[in-house]
Amino acid sequence: MPAGSRRDANVLATQGCEVMRARGNSRGMTLIELMIVIVIVAILASIAVPNYRRYVMRAQRTEAKTALLRVQAAEEKFYLQNNAYTNKLTDALPGGLGLPQLSENGNYTIALNFDALLNDQGFVATATPATVGQQADTDCALFQIDHTGNRQATPAGVQKCWR
Repeated sequence: MPAGSRRDANVLATQGCEVMRARGNSRGMTLIELMIVIVIVAILASIAVPNYRRYVMRAQRTEAKTALLRVQAAEEKFYLQNNAYTNKLTDALPGGLGLPQLSENGNYTIALNFDALLNDQGFVATATPATVGQQADTDCALFQIDHTGNRQATPAGVQKCWR
């Protein structure tokens, strides 16, 4: 074998060992690197999940408001036909409104009562949370609307809950 080719073989062998050593040092992630990634994901989840839950509760409040406005419109129609309001939400027409007691997706229970001061010349419709998810909504636990269109919400108030 010529001397030059032996030297070339030694150089190639040396370079091959260096390549193998470089590859051997980067086998994957260490346990510490993996734990850092898990901590970062946990921090992001702890911020994102509560914000998402608040958004869902706020969006579901629309269901209560829609149901109450539907009751108010039905009461006004009933008043025009009978010259009095009714407190029969689920009874069929002509004596009641024929509306369901639960809101569209079942998150709120709707109740209808006469205004105590006005006998049958006024009503108060109330929406209270029916599901566990909405019962956790402590800002807007109760929605009300009356015969004059006055809106109430407790405990946070009309400005926050009816917007």
